[in-house]
Amino acid sequence: MACLNTLKLEIKTLEKIFNKNHERFQILNSSVDELTCRFIGKNGKRYDIHANITETYPSSPPVWFAESEETSVTNAVQILSNTNGRDNHVINQVGILLRELCRLHNVPLPPDIDNLTIPFQLPPPSASPLHQQPAAQHQIEDIDSDQDEVEDLICESEQESEGDEDLPLEMDDGRSANKVEKDEMEVEHLATLERLRQSQRQDYLKGSVSGSVQATDRLMKELRDIYRSDSFKSNMYSIELVNDSIYEWNIRLKSVDPDSPLHNDLVMLKEKEGKDSILLNIIFKETYPFEPPFVRVVHPIISGGYVLVGGAICMELLTKQGWSSAYTVEAVIMQIAATLVKGKARIQFGATKALSQGQYSLARAQQSFKSLVQIHEKNGWFTPPKEDG
Repeated sequence: MACLNTLKLEIKTLEKIFNKNHERFQILNSSVDELTCRFIGKNGKRYDIHANITETYPSSPPVWFAESEETSVTNAVQILSNTNGRDNHVINQVGILLRELCRLHNVPLPPDIDNLTIPFQLPPPSASPLHQQPAAQHQIEDIDSDQDEVEDLICESEQESEGDEDLPLEMDDGRSANKVEKDEMEVEHLATLERLRQSQRQDYLKGSVSGSVQATDRLMKELRDIYRSDSFKSNMYSIELVNDSIYEWNIRLKSVDPDSPLHNDLVMLKEKEGKDSILLNIIFKETYPFEPPFVRVVHPIISGGYVLVGGAICMELLTKQGWSSAYTVEAVIMQIAATLVKGKARIQFGATKALSQGQYSLARAQQSFKSLVQIHEKNGWFTPPKEDG
C-alpha cells in the first residue's frame, strides 16, 4: 500500500472532523486497513458502514459494505466501487459517501464536509508523532507545484524511512516483506497469502476472475487476521484452502472444552484412527460477507451437537436470518466449537467407513440444511434449539 503516512493523516483528519459525537456522521473505529463509520439519518436512525482498505490502495478504492440492506444505504455504498484517481483516497471516499447518503435521505449536508481535503503537507514532529525525515519535510515545504508531485515525494520518503514502527496506528500495508507481518506470521502463511495475491492478479489479467472483488478482499483480510490470531497460533484449529481457493476452506477443529465428552472422544479418535480433529468444510459465495458461508462436518460422524444429516449444522447464525456481515470467520469457528459442546456432541466410532462416506456429503448436507431453514422460517427459532435443530 503506497503512501502509508498520507493514509494515516487522512484517517486522523476524518476522526477530528467526524468524531463519535457528530450529529450526522461518525468515525467509530479506524486503522490503516479498516474503517467503521456511522451515518445518522432522519429521526436519529443509525446506519453502520465498514470499509476494508486493501493491499492495492490507493490504486483501487477501499471495499465498502453496509450492515443495513436499505436501498438508500446500499445504493450510496455501491457508488464507491466505481471511483478512480484521487477519489479512491479514503478521505474523498467518505465525502462522496456522505453527500450521497444525505441526498438519498433528504437531510442537509453538514458544513464540516468542506474540510475534507487530502493532507499534502506533513505536520512537524512536535505537533504529531507522524513524522518523516527532516530532508524530506524540507523538500515538501519548498515545493510549489501540483498536488501529484507532493504525494509522490511523500511516498518516496516513506520508502526510505525506518520510523514507521513507532507510528500509533497499526501498520498493515499488506506487503509480504513487511517486518510486522514477518514477526506475526509463519513463513508458510506469508507464502500462502502471496501465492493468492499472485493468482488473483493473473486471473484479472486473463479476465477469468471468480467470485467478487468485495468477497475476495474481505476473505483475504479474514485469512490474514486468522494467521495472526492467538487461537490459530495456539493450534486450536488449522486451515487449508481447498485447491488454493479463497472461497473454500477446510478447518480442522482441534480443541474443544476439555471438560466435555467430545474432548475425550477426540483423544480416543487419535488413538483409534490417528486423527485428532473434527474436519469442517466452509464454502463462501461471491455475496460474502452479506450472506453466510455454508458449513458442514466432513469427519468424523457425530451424533448430537446440532449436527444434521449430511453434516450440516443447525445454527441460526449460519442462516440469512441470523447472519451479520460483521461476523468474522474465526468467530464462526469458535461458535461452532461451543455449539457442538453445548449440544452434547459425540463421535460415532461404530460408523463404518462406507457409512461415513455415504452419510456425510455436500449434497445431503445442503438438502438437510435447506429443509431445516424452511422448518424454522415457518415455526421460528428456539434458543437453544429443541433437540437437534
